[in-house]
Amino acid sequence: MHKILLVEDHADIRRLIRMTLEFEPVEIHETSNAEAGLAAVREWQPDLVMMDVMMPGRLNGLDLCRAMRADPALCQLPVVMLSACGHASDRQAGMDAGATAYLVKPFSPMQLLDLTLSLIGPSQ
Repeated sequence: MHKILLVEDHADIRRLIRMTLEFEPVEIHETSNAEAGLAAVREWQPDLVMMDVMMPGRLNGLDLCRAMRADPALCQLPVVMLSACGHASDRQAGMDAGATAYLVKPFSPMQLLDLTLSLIGPSQ
């Protein structure tokens, strides 16, 4: 079973992602801010991290992604940025921070599912 860490402050987005992935062999762990996300990724060691860009607290998703890329234990972990900010400069900022992919909200459930499966590999 694959492990996915979801770092998202909006409960409705977390619910949508859970519903989208509910029939896949994945275990989802959730946090609602980047500080908790950084602790969770180090402790839980997921196979994929999905994170919002704009979150409450001292760190945002770009900060979290950069922190992961600076950590040798986490630097290869796939990261999907989820954001309502869809300008080319926003996408570029996400990729510059180290994101593997960047999805603009609202995204389609099929788009999320396809991307997730392409990053975690085939079902086990």
